[in-house]
Amino acid sequence: MQNELCDRLGIEFPIFAFTHCRDVVAAVGKAGGFGVLGAVGFTPEQLAVELDWIDDHIGDKPYGVDIVIPGKYEGMGELDPVKLEAELQAHIPKEHRDFVSRILAEHDVPELPEDEKMHELLGWTAATATPQVETALEHEKVRLIANALGTPPPDIIEEIHETGRLIAALCGRADQALKHKDAGVDIVIAQGTEGGGHTGEIGSMVLWPEVIDAVAPTPVLAAGGIATGRQMAAAMAMGAAGVWTGSLWLTVEEADVPPAQMESYLSATSRDTVRSRSWTGKPCRMLRNDWTEAWAQEDTPDPLGMPLQFMVTSTAVQRGHRYPEQAREVMFNPIGQIVGRLDRVRSVKEVIYEMVEEFVEASEHLGRILED
Repeated sequence: MQNELCDRLGIEFPIFAFTHCRDVVAAVGKAGGFGVLGAVGFTPEQLAVELDWIDDHIGDKPYGVDIVIPGKYEGMGELDPVKLEAELQAHIPKEHRDFVSRILAEHDVPELPEDEKMHELLGWTAATATPQVETALEHEKVRLIANALGTPPPDIIEEIHETGRLIAALCGRADQALKHKDAGVDIVIAQGTEGGGHTGEIGSMVLWPEVIDAVAPTPVLAAGGIATGRQMAAAMAMGAAGVWTGSLWLTVEEADVPPAQMESYLSATSRDTVRSRSWTGKPCRMLRNDWTEAWAQEDTPDPLGMPLQFMVTSTAVQRGHRYPEQAREVMFNPIGQIVGRLDRVRSVKEVIYEMVEEFVEASEHLGRILED
């Protein structure tokens, strides 16, 4: 499975694993893949702690960091995080905050202790993501920075390239992929609508070859609905340089997922997800629950734009993490349609080795068809 991208990053398998859990990043790296830690939700200081831990546990393997700087958002241009947060808070309608409080109260989700409350604006803007990038670049084993929404700003791309690292960016359309390429992005990640988190509307089987053809010879990672070696083989048969996976790592042994949330994943089917703006302000695929249903009603507030909506909902995210049992029906569960196949808990090593084995079997199957 070695290819040019593997050689460039010093990895064994072109399996990229996006996760918010440092234990998963380290385990993926040691199993031959490439772990990518999602930085949204971490202050620069907290991110430094996470990356220091990964450095100490991943051995000599490389890994990456994922940031979020949308191509368009409220407050663009203001690079002082404190000023930006204050400016944006003034634009949040009281009815939105009241609505969030009512949903949580109806589900008996306790309030947070005062000393555990965090800033509302963590990530989602250049003002908050730029310090995260600077923190990541202080860690030698970080070999890739990925941007989850939009083409990264020119100064960010330049800063990353000056350190010898690679930069990747996700897209949901071919025209977005071309903007990434023209801006100097090294790896384009084409994510179909089946994927978890922020997605567009185009299915993976249509999107992947469109993007691969549009940006050639820039390497493309296929994303959206991938959890098996057969799916990986299909993507690479179309010309992908590897796969970008996310939902797959929510049900591994190493994942820091509360039991109630894990059970929600394991019992869900592929029909149980929905694209909703109710958490971040942009279409995001997640498990359907009482929260997503409440925001979809005609007589409730419309979600705000990014990052305003997440500033409204950040307290719900924090309370969900603090009280997962009580918040089960109103928890933020970003996950793709592949959740229907995630019906058992495995170790990271098992997942990767099973993917590789199935990839080989699928490739050999195609080879036999050609021979016949």
